[in-house]
Amino acid sequence: MTYLIDAWLDRPQPYLRILNRNTGEVCALLKEDALDELRDQGDLDMRPLTELGARYQSYAVTDLEQRIKRMQDFEVVVTNKVLIDAQVMDACQQLKLILLSATGTNNVDLAAARERGIAVSNCQGYGTPAVAQHTLMLMLVLITRFESYRQAVRDGAWQRSSQFCLLDYPIGELSGRTLGILGYGELGQAVGRLAEAFGMRLVVGALPGREKEGRPGLDQLLEQVDVLSLHCPLTEQTRDLISAPELARMRPGSLLINAGRGGLVNEQALADSLRAGHLGGAACDVLTSEPPRDGNPLLAADIPNLLITPHSAWGSREARQRIVGQLAENLRAFAQGDELRRVN
Repeated sequence: MTYLIDAWLDRPQPYLRILNRNTGEVCALLKEDALDELRDQGDLDMRPLTELGARYQSYAVTDLEQRIKRMQDFEVVVTNKVLIDAQVMDACQQLKLILLSATGTNNVDLAAARERGIAVSNCQGYGTPAVAQHTLMLMLVLITRFESYRQAVRDGAWQRSSQFCLLDYPIGELSGRTLGILGYGELGQAVGRLAEAFGMRLVVGALPGREKEGRPGLDQLLEQVDVLSLHCPLTEQTRDLISAPELARMRPGSLLINAGRGGLVNEQALADSLRAGHLGGAACDVLTSEPPRDGNPLLAADIPNLLITPHSAWGSREARQRIVGQLAENLRAFAQGDELRRVN
């Protein structure tokens, strides 16, 4: 089957349509909000999509009230964070394929899609190198007290020093320390390889309900690691995986890194532990609500040795380019009657 693209992007209400070349039927929509995390920064090669005849114009935001109006006449929708539930699917009778420009599927009711014969495909593994290097960066910034020293220089402390160097904050080394990883898929393994290159000893823990021989349970893991890095999915079993009791079991002065999902860590408990001085530091690239609003406890200014990055670990140009490629692959497979990266 051959498809055509009809697009007018430089108008107040731009549009893009994918049409069946034989019948002229509109069969797919590349929505602006669908590619929210692929916002064109001028650094991506869009040929994997344009070679299919596809170009796109992204919406900055799609409100809940706009979903049905924008989707109801199309067979294919590309989305990232916009909620697509059973009610939306019932109102969009033409819908046959939902393409997710991310790995997470929380915003799509997979069971409802399956019941209605709607396929859902996602993108996978695109951000592994980016998130792995970001995770190691967070460890290094914490253990070297990079932020403390940067601020000290800005405040003039080095300039006032009587010595050639400033060593007001304790500096540690990753080498020789023990890294615990929870979630040892592709990403966890990539982090482990980088950590071992820095001379760290690696211990992989077992997730609740997924015990595995040779992997310590959570309580045992917490007692033996100097750095804990989280790379597991958010499920009912892993929600608040690290809360007050778990933080108390961690070694004094240890570090916590969360580049997985915000709900893995109880944020108030983490703030309390850092204020009490039990942990040596923590870093989070994810929070329970993003963007954070209404006074997230981890955004308080008085929490020591805490780093927050704005869910940016994944966002290298190379990672976003892989998403473009995988979206094109998934769409091409659908057009050919095949399934690729289907998650339901």
